[in-house]
Amino acid sequence: MNTILVHLPAALLVILRIGGLMVFAPVLSSKVIPLRLRIVLTLVLGVSMYPILLGMGAVSTEGLSLEPGTFLPLAVREVFIGMLIGLVASLPLVALQMGGLLMGQQMGLGFATLYDPAMDDQGDVLGRLFFFLALASFLLVNGHEAVVTAVLRSFDHVPAGAFSVDTGVLSMLSGMLLSAMEVSLRVAVPVIAIIFLMSIAMGFVSRTVPQFNILSLGFPLRILVGFTVMIAGLVVIENVVMEAIDTTLNGITAWVETG
Repeated sequence: MNTILVHLPAALLVILRIGGLMVFAPVLSSKVIPLRLRIVLTLVLGVSMYPILLGMGAVSTEGLSLEPGTFLPLAVREVFIGMLIGLVASLPLVALQMGGLLMGQQMGLGFATLYDPAMDDQGDVLGRLFFFLALASFLLVNGHEAVVTAVLRSFDHVPAGAFSVDTGVLSMLSGMLLSAMEVSLRVAVPVIAIIFLMSIAMGFVSRTVPQFNILSLGFPLRILVGFTVMIAGLVVIENVVMEAIDTTLNGITAWVETG
């Protein structure tokens, strides 16, 4: 019993850091996965990895106790680390969803919404389509395994309870946010530009031929042109998404290795 009590605080910190992934990380945070299953998965991963981390010297039991005054601040830090890694890993998927949302708004599909059980909210059709395409790409490169591995490797350079928010963390997070914004614009700009030029051309037509009912033709033409440009650029979109996911995972790995 005494041995269990000695190892319990350190084991709980490992479990809490892994549990932070279940808040934002792609796949692991999905509401489609029942909460009980996510809790069980967190416990299984934490309990199974704790002896390995302890043997590698990545986790220490010295100076740890279950006293609320000392353990709660450490627990909050561990959950925050897992949440931060999961949040950064989800940025490419959110960026592609934002790009789809921008395209859908310009194509006139903003009113076409559907209920998404994974997000427990209404979602844009194109936005959700591109999100699932990004999610498939994330799974294709074993991103879920890379994220869990990054959390486990973080113990080598960010010991349990030793994390603090500094300029390095803020710089990494702001850089990833700017990169995600760039990805969303790279995906959406071709469709937005073509529809913009089409709108200008249709404006000239309506001024030149007032008898022509441009409104009846404008909406279906926007959708047709938008889908044509989007389908033609799927290969480019795929390359952009794969590059963004790879850059994000490499950035997470570099951060956990440098502490």
